[in-house]
Amino acid sequence: MRLFIPVGFLVSLSLLTLSSISKNLFLLQSLWAGIGVLFIIFFLFTDWRSFLNYRWLIPGLYILSVLLLILVHFKGSTINQAQSWIIFGPFTFQPVELAKISLILLFSKYFSRRHLSIARWKNIITSFLFFAIPAGLVALQPDLGSALILFGIWFGFLLVSGLPRKRVLAALVAFSIVGIFMWTSVLQPYQKNRIVGTFYPEKNALSINYSVNQAKIAIGSAGFFGKGYGQGPQTQLGFLTEPESDFILAALIEEWGYFVGLLSIIAFIYLIFRILKVAAIVDQNFEKFICLGSALAFTWQFFLNVGSTLGLSPVIGVTFPFLSYGGSSLLTSFFLLAIINAIVRKS
Repeated sequence: MRLFIPVGFLVSLSLLTLSSISKNLFLLQSLWAGIGVLFIIFFLFTDWRSFLNYRWLIPGLYILSVLLLILVHFKGSTINQAQSWIIFGPFTFQPVELAKISLILLFSKYFSRRHLSIARWKNIITSFLFFAIPAGLVALQPDLGSALILFGIWFGFLLVSGLPRKRVLAALVAFSIVGIFMWTSVLQPYQKNRIVGTFYPEKNALSINYSVNQAKIAIGSAGFFGKGYGQGPQTQLGFLTEPESDFILAALIEEWGYFVGLLSIIAFIYLIFRILKVAAIVDQNFEKFICLGSALAFTWQFFLNVGSTLGLSPVIGVTFPFLSYGGSSLLTSFFLLAIINAIVRKS
């Protein structure tokens, strides 16, 4: 039950903020939240362990996610310069969200069986390949934010599995080399400009840094209690770009102030604390890793979203879990929460 208190608070703030931005977004987000509740009920009243222990299920989800990422590369729709979406009439689906779920489940199974021997290069390289295939496809869309989240999931699993310090340093060196290669050969010019713009916020104020500057204006002018429902000029007049997703925290603070913004961050931190507490009390490694992997994904996503809102990291289109608008993202978060809730109720 304690898991639902921070989630309910964040979803309520999401719906409140979206209702002041767009009634259509409010209705759609309400629909996604309702489906998320159905996920929780489904896993609560089914034998989820037997369900996930089918030998073909987790590998099948992983293969399906890879196939969908390949499909979206050729047939996907482009939104915000990234060909990352499959559109069904009024609904959109982002296959990378299924990749997040499948990677967490796959790594939970993989590391729970090998965490004592994870220092072997064979196990590290195998887990890297599991990550690299979907991450590479996502990076080609190009969707740098989602690729970074997949990296955070993989690298986080290595760390919580007790990877020796020398192996961690070797992995960081390897990824520094990969980062240089991506900078020179993979990243698009606008992505490079966003990264550079993080370090020089005063430059390109009307182009690359426009969104971040408008978010700072929205937050800086909010005051302790905000401007009131539907009264935020940056949000309501369209100066704040993507106020429903990438910059929803800025939209929330502008209308409801620093107090509510701080409460939303505290609620998220409390949610992560509760998830980690579940991981500490369950006995089976597989269940521990599901909780830890979910906490990793949520936390990494949170830092990238809030960091971009405050100008501390590049704007790379990452949502705030349970707060930002987005059916694919919200359903992924609820799916993971449903499993965690089932774990704590049946442990």
